[in-house]
Amino acid sequence: MNNSRFFSAKNVATLGVLLALVIVLSVFGGTINIGTVSLNFSLIPIVLGALVLGPLAGGILGFANGAVVLFQVITGAGFYAVIWQNSPVVTVLVCLLKTTLAGVLAGFIYRAIAKKNGLVATFVASGLVPVINTGIFVLGCLCMSNAVSIFQSSLPAEAGFEGMNVMLFILVGLVTFNFFFEFAINLLLAPALHRVYTVVEKQFIK
Repeated sequence: MNNSRFFSAKNVATLGVLLALVIVLSVFGGTINIGTVSLNFSLIPIVLGALVLGPLAGGILGFANGAVVLFQVITGAGFYAVIWQNSPVVTVLVCLLKTTLAGVLAGFIYRAIAKKNGLVATFVASGLVPVINTGIFVLGCLCMSNAVSIFQSSLPAEAGFEGMNVMLFILVGLVTFNFFFEFAINLLLAPALHRVYTVVEKQFIK
């Protein structure tokens, strides 16, 4: 889709629907908290927006998700409260950048690969979003390792994280489960996203 056509009425309407979906999923049911991890279903409309409307839309949707997550961090408890109190600047950057960059890059990657195979491009873009999202989260946690260590030390001994290296704790205690879940869900939904993209592209966007 040409950038000059991005702000057409139909495109803005489509973006508005996806934006509302991102916010609703983020706030009212897009996440399931299991211990210290959060399963983020709101990545799915970010992928769809990147496919249908391109990198700019992916970035806008990702930023919206990040803003909601930031609000949840600021008002949250547990791990959220610890990182916000001890590393607020890094926390803001991580929350806003991880899904924003994921949406932008997914849009660019999809466009590049879709010239040869649209379905393969959908799978790659769908898998890329949780990879980038988690990768930036891990880097952010390393940048605020002191805050992560404080949270780790606050966990009960029976959790099994006592004395664990901070990097290993980030990967095992904070990342592993939700990353693989999000990655698997995005790949499983990739064929459906490709069909939705085909319908929207033919009937609404052009």
